Amino acid sequence: MGVKIEIFRMMLYLSFPVTMFWISNQAEYFEEYIVKRKREIFPPDEKMHRQELEEFKERMRRRQEQKMLKRLGMESENTVEKE
Repeated sequence: MGVKIEIFRMMLYLSFPVTMFWISNQAEYFEEYIVKRKREIFPPDEKMHRQELEEFKERMRRRQEQKMLKRLGMESENTVEKE
């Protein structure tokens, strides 16, 4: 009797992960749930949204360049004063 229970438990322990793996890797399941959910969370880019993002990146790049130029100007003034 004990051997039969152990065999049943081993079958259950092995069959559950294999079954879940098989179910989750079905193409229909993947398309229906995963891809649709991803499109809900991350909708395709809109031209206006993309343009705003590009403008924001350009502003940030300019701001960073200005900060670097200020920093370099201050460093060059400090070196001139030391000499």
